[in-house]
Amino acid sequence: MVVVTSVRDYINRMLQDISGMKVLILDSETVSNVSIVYSQSELLQKEVFLVEMIDSISASNESMSHLKAVYFVRPTSENVQKLRYQLANPRFGEYHLFFSNLLKDTQIHILADSDEQEVVQQVQEFYSDFVAGDPYHFTLNMASNHLYMLPAVVDPSGLQRYSDRVVDGIAAVFLALKRRPVIRYQRTSDTAKRIAQETAKLMYQQESGLFDFRRTESSPLLLVIDRRDDPVTPLLNQWTYQAMVHELIGLQDNKVDLRAIGSLPKDQQVEVVLSSEQDAFFKSNMYENFGDIGMNIKRMVDDFQQVAKSNQNIQTVEDMARFVDNYPEYKKMQGNVSKHVTLVTEMSKLVEARKLMLVSQTEQDLACNGGQGAAYEAVTDLLNNESVSDIDRLRLVMLYALRYEKENPVQLMQLFNKLASRSPKYKQGLVQFLLKQAGVEKRTGDLFGNRDLLNIARNMARGLKGVENVYTQHQPLLFQTMESISRGRLRDVDYPFVGDHFQQGRPQEVVIFMVGGTTYEESRCVALQNSTNSGIRFILGGTAVLNSKRFLMDLEEAQRISRSGSHMV
Repeated sequence: MVVVTSVRDYINRMLQDISGMKVLILDSETVSNVSIVYSQSELLQKEVFLVEMIDSISASNESMSHLKAVYFVRPTSENVQKLRYQLANPRFGEYHLFFSNLLKDTQIHILADSDEQEVVQQVQEFYSDFVAGDPYHFTLNMASNHLYMLPAVVDPSGLQRYSDRVVDGIAAVFLALKRRPVIRYQRTSDTAKRIAQETAKLMYQQESGLFDFRRTESSPLLLVIDRRDDPVTPLLNQWTYQAMVHELIGLQDNKVDLRAIGSLPKDQQVEVVLSSEQDAFFKSNMYENFGDIGMNIKRMVDDFQQVAKSNQNIQTVEDMARFVDNYPEYKKMQGNVSKHVTLVTEMSKLVEARKLMLVSQTEQDLACNGGQGAAYEAVTDLLNNESVSDIDRLRLVMLYALRYEKENPVQLMQLFNKLASRSPKYKQGLVQFLLKQAGVEKRTGDLFGNRDLLNIARNMARGLKGVENVYTQHQPLLFQTMESISRGRLRDVDYPFVGDHFQQGRPQEVVIFMVGGTTYEESRCVALQNSTNSGIRFILGGTAVLNSKRFLMDLEEAQRISRSGSHMV
């Protein structure tokens, strides 16, 4: 069962068993969980006539006893307190309470004591405490994503809240999948170790009965890894559709806010949905490269023009009736064509304005090919190019520093100085902070394929054969990790097991959770791996979905807190 399906099934069960007119009440997190898998029109079909936030319900006293209230919220103490107040002064005829994760006994007692007028019809746990963006990719949308980079002593309570939220999200995924995994983690990451151990404690001790599902032939695997093991992937420009939209415009819960693009006409400045569940063109093109998308969109426009032409040719009553019947489909097609043409047009403008083809070629060389001298010349030339933006200059220097941090310290320092002089917004020491966080001493995996003999041989073969597309030759480190799992070669010394629960044979299901966030390049990697039918199904999850802007923002925030923390000591 893929993650999107499991969340949709929960929401279906929640809404279809309650007949009559309903109001759906959500919190700031469950609103994402629902909106990403369920459209407004689908909610209307389930007789949901109003969607409200739990905070605004608290602020109003208007009686709506003709409506049945369906609450779907996280089981936080704040939400329980709000419910306590709302049940003491009920505005709706019935209350159906659904929580996205495990309720504590004390919380159930609080709710029972508050229901003096006996309006609560049911209280249930529906485990969907995560945002399922794609069939094999989920996120927790954590605002405080930077915390994973900080030592525990800097903000102990903040890191504990962070760990608790991650453990809750992982637990909900496995409860939805009805599995209890064997757990492994990346040895070099304290945060990954902590999360893995706390997840094991929940699943094997505190709630062992709940997780005691029917044994399968082989236990699934949960692997907790750290974003800092591959800092290259979130720094690269992207050239496949979904990843490129997120990198250049921004994609939040499968929605693109076109209002951020000032150059568009007023009627096009709207929020549009990019979902593989609701958009057939996007589903078949989300992993295609930019050149192919342009061709496919042209084909879609041609098809639409044919339909539009036939609609203009209305001569009989039958033609008119057929046009009226097909009109909703026609309008939907028109909206879809307009959406994709707008997105590709805007991205093409950005590619040209920021000289991204030039920048990206050097980025890919830094990520995939050797040659320190040539790389230094290429980065220097781009730093001097007036058309290259500040963020692209910063990313180029970061990629160079990660690749060649040990090779020529003098040239590296020259690049730092040039970056500081060319980019006034550059925060001093940010590249050095990245190396401190994710430099070669900190990493477990063979990021640049130059440690392991097999990877060196593979890189040489790729170099001899040539690459199909210079802009998409990079493969995330995650690809190697999945390959190691598939072949049973994931080293115990680098990825230890938690407790005495070991893997018997090859797992058939693997959830890889990345502390610090995933990228759409990695979710594409997982989807392509799953399409090979290797006998193992991979699911990727993380604390956030990153693009380079978000990754740098998290890095800056962690640097700021580290500096203020060191002054305090």
